[in-house]
Amino acid sequence: MPGPMNFATTAEQDELIELARDFGHRRLAPFYKQREREGAFDRATLREMGELGFFGIELPEAFGGLELDCVTAGLVLEQLCAADYNIGQLMVTMSLAGMILARHGEEEVVGPWLRRIISGEAIPAIALTEPGGGSDAANLVVRARREGDSYVLDGEKTSTSFATQADVAVVWARTGPADSGARGISAFVVPLSLPGVTTGEFEDLGGRAAGRGWLHLDSVTVPADHLLGTENQGFVQVMQGFDFSRALIGLQCLAVARQSLAETWESAAQRTSFGKPLTAHQGVSFPLAEAETHLHACRLLCLQTLWLKDQGLPHTAEAAMCKWWGPKLAFEVVQTCLLVNGHAAYSAELPYEQRLRDVLGLQIGDGTAQIMKLVIAREKVGRKAIAG
Repeated sequence: MPGPMNFATTAEQDELIELARDFGHRRLAPFYKQREREGAFDRATLREMGELGFFGIELPEAFGGLELDCVTAGLVLEQLCAADYNIGQLMVTMSLAGMILARHGEEEVVGPWLRRIISGEAIPAIALTEPGGGSDAANLVVRARREGDSYVLDGEKTSTSFATQADVAVVWARTGPADSGARGISAFVVPLSLPGVTTGEFEDLGGRAAGRGWLHLDSVTVPADHLLGTENQGFVQVMQGFDFSRALIGLQCLAVARQSLAETWESAAQRTSFGKPLTAHQGVSFPLAEAETHLHACRLLCLQTLWLKDQGLPHTAEAAMCKWWGPKLAFEVVQTCLLVNGHAAYSAELPYEQRLRDVLGLQIGDGTAQIMKLVIAREKVGRKAIAG
């Protein structure tokens, strides 16, 4: 049995956390809005992050990662997300894609991609959602048919982060019969420079640096060794990695809220109303105190989930809790901060309006709150009891 949870950080963790905090303060936060205006990441910054090891905290050393625990990955992530939410979204995707490739891919195929991703040279994408699917992730219509030593993929993916910036994607496609459900789906590593791949981008409310978009696959041919895991088992095998990314998403969103709250405590203490600091008025200090309480509790849940993963213990329900509660709570806290900071925060002069738009997206992406609550219910009473 594993010992009791202990979130006291080691000297090695402290060094990485401080490195991430300093980098975020110097290199990310000042350009948060600029990246939104440009609608893309600058590759030089990503390569710098790769050199510092930020993209491979938990990934294998064989591919350039640090191969540390998942809790450490989460602690580093939240420092960088506090400076730029969208950089955090990229880190979550790199962790999820990296874990999928490392666990299920042929080393000679995925090794070069993993090294480029971890070094910040390449951007991966997760191509699961389809125009007619959404939350029904197992009801895929994109097809992959076997032709000799290759697979040929046809169809369209949507709501894919980094669609126009990515160099490679993990693509889920149906290899079994049309009525085979989750048991007829396979996953593939697909370089996006291949003939037949076209991409486009949506004009979204937030998350513009990440760039949510679509991928169209028109007879895209990949070698058979680009299959990840076992044919027709891709959904079952690979979806397990989403428990990890859901906990990271919780921390990603909470980091933005915690940064907003820290700034708001400071600004409210400096501003006056009716001859007193704003924080002397309970109408201001009590909502902020409540936000502190809720953020602390949700953050501990996310860290516990990562700790459970590190111990090899079940954490599916906890991960789903992180995913539905973290984005919702973060949005509410950032909104509170915006209101406390008044008219200046309603403009682009302060970062709250951008943060509010950014965190809203993850109440939809990577699984809605309704789906997460269904996952929790299934873990507690089983699928049969939920199906009735």
